[in-house]
Amino acid sequence: MQAAPIRATPIPSVASALRAVEAVLLSSGQRTARRNAWTAVLEDRRRAKDRDEAEHVLEAAASRTPQAT
Repeated sequence: MQAAPIRATPIPSVASALRAVEAVLLSSGQRTARRNAWTAVLEDRRRAKDRDEAEHVLEAAASRTPQAT
């Protein structure tokens, strides 16, 4: 006699649980606004990181001494 196969149900992540709570508590307009705001925050962080990297490259290029030819 064989045992019935056990189905593994995935454990929901914290993010998906928060999205489910958000869906229940907020109307769709507020949900969209919150998602757009978070996307803007992430984009601002990415641009700030890019600016920092560019600043380091420029400082490194400016501090090098010219090579004699």
